[in-house]
Amino acid sequence: MWQVHGRMIDCASNIMFSTMSSCCQQFLGLALMVLVTRSTVSCPARCECAPQIKSVVCHRKRLTAIPEGIPIETKVLDLSKNRLRCISSGDLSTFPLLEEVDLSENIITNIEPGAFSNLFNLRSLQLRGNQLKLIPTGVFSRLTNLTRLDLSENKIVILLDHMFQDLRNLKQLEVGDNDLVYISQRAFSGLLGLEQLTIEKCNLTSISAESLSYLENLGTLRLRYLSISFLEEQNFRKLYNLKELEIDSWPLLETITPTTLYGLNLTYLSITSTNLSSVPSGAFRNLVYLKLLNLSYNPITTIESGSFRDLIRLQHLYLVSTMLTTIQPHAFLGLKQLQVLNISNNFLATLEESALHSVANLAVLRLDNNPLSCDCRLLWLLQKRKTLSFDHKQPVCASPADIQGSQLNDFEESALHDYFTCQKPKIRDRTPQRVTAGEGQTVYFTCRADGEPTPVIMWVSPQRRMITSKSNGRATILPGGTLEIRFVQLHDSGTHICIASNAGGNDTSFAVLTVKSQRSDGSLYANRTSPLPEFNETALNDTQVLLKFTLDLKTILVSTAMGCITFLGVVLFCFLILFVWSRGKGHHKNNFSVEYSFRKVDGPTVSGGQGGARKFNMKMI
Repeated sequence: MWQVHGRMIDCASNIMFSTMSSCCQQFLGLALMVLVTRSTVSCPARCECAPQIKSVVCHRKRLTAIPEGIPIETKVLDLSKNRLRCISSGDLSTFPLLEEVDLSENIITNIEPGAFSNLFNLRSLQLRGNQLKLIPTGVFSRLTNLTRLDLSENKIVILLDHMFQDLRNLKQLEVGDNDLVYISQRAFSGLLGLEQLTIEKCNLTSISAESLSYLENLGTLRLRYLSISFLEEQNFRKLYNLKELEIDSWPLLETITPTTLYGLNLTYLSITSTNLSSVPSGAFRNLVYLKLLNLSYNPITTIESGSFRDLIRLQHLYLVSTMLTTIQPHAFLGLKQLQVLNISNNFLATLEESALHSVANLAVLRLDNNPLSCDCRLLWLLQKRKTLSFDHKQPVCASPADIQGSQLNDFEESALHDYFTCQKPKIRDRTPQRVTAGEGQTVYFTCRADGEPTPVIMWVSPQRRMITSKSNGRATILPGGTLEIRFVQLHDSGTHICIASNAGGNDTSFAVLTVKSQRSDGSLYANRTSPLPEFNETALNDTQVLLKFTLDLKTILVSTAMGCITFLGVVLFCFLILFVWSRGKGHHKNNFSVEYSFRKVDGPTVSGGQGGARKFNMKMI
């Protein structure tokens, strides 16, 4: 080669004097051919090259530095799973045509600023699975065409301000599975074109709305495996183009406030594996464009009426493994476009038709792996088997015993009314209960009923207040239907009604309570013989009654006195007016005459005499 270069120099000198010989022309052509051949077919040792696509693959070659001999026109460079420790500022500057660089799964601890500054055509940069703890500002400078950056599975502690400043065309960013504890408020500044962001498996305790506000064109945000216990109000308020939001595996998250998702136009929302115990209905109020909602793997036991009423465009709803035991009537009210409902792997005994009253377009229903009671409440479901799909996951009967383990599709149409029936509740002992108790005591009334399905026991107080198993206060229903009234008061007296109800009907029984005052004769204070803890509370109640009574008595006395004074004052005022009038100045007559005449009639007068005028005198006293 050195001889070739010498002959090229001689030829070049001859060219200057226009005396190129044929020999020089041959050597020059040979040299150019050798250089071109070397640049196109050379490949680093232990690496694999594909000239047709201009790629160099040095995957898992135990390299400790970027190898020599990489062709200058290389577009794809794979250096993954090696032992690279550092990327210096000039290591890749000689390959300006690079479009994809994979440095994942090395042991890189440091990247110098400007390490990729000459790679104007770079579109994809993989740095996953290294030992990076901090990325200085300027590392990604001048990468104006980069569209994908993966920084996941490193040990990055903080995202500094402006570290992505020049990545205005970046579309996808992965920063998950790091030791992140803080994201600076301006860390995402400059990411004007970012469409996808994934943050997962970090030590973050909060995500600032300020830091997210720079991602105005973000379309997909995935937040997984985080130790965040709350979300700020309007946490995503400036993400106007966000369509997909995923919150997964936040074990400390218990509530989502009504304003958390304010301003979003989501079409996909997934909140899974958190500690939500109820459906955050308030947070869904403005999500009118939502089409898919996933609330699986949350400890939600009950879906209340109207929980999704604002999601008017919802088509897919998933509540898998949420510990559901109850779905109230009209729970899915307003979901007129719902097509897929998955409530599998729960503890549901039934799904009544009233829960899906307004759902007309349901095509797929997953009810499998629920302890279903196959009675009259599920009869509607079997009647829709021809138009409703179970997605090849057949629901199975858990009760009654004679059809336990049978799939819903196993029953013939003619036999539905033989198996899917309900037994009207019947209270075991309907004899009216009568109890007399003193104020402050605790009273129990029993109410047990048989029926299929198991009846629900409710009580109605004398004031027509409904008492259920979830009621709070002095009156509660114990397991088994027994009514407990603690610290009974005089207004608790009256008839309490027990109502046992199920899908087959209801039955009632009555219990009469008489509460007597335990006050001593002639005394406003009651004598108590109960233990000290009860005595204190009862005495306090009696004191409040005594004060109330005292205040009422004073009110009556004051009102009566004021009424009497007012009456006497009016009478005295009238007498005063009469006295003044009677003593007034001027002439007046005490006597005056009155003249009158009878009306003429045909014939004699009534008195038998002739008609005429009459007079009489009157005296004013």
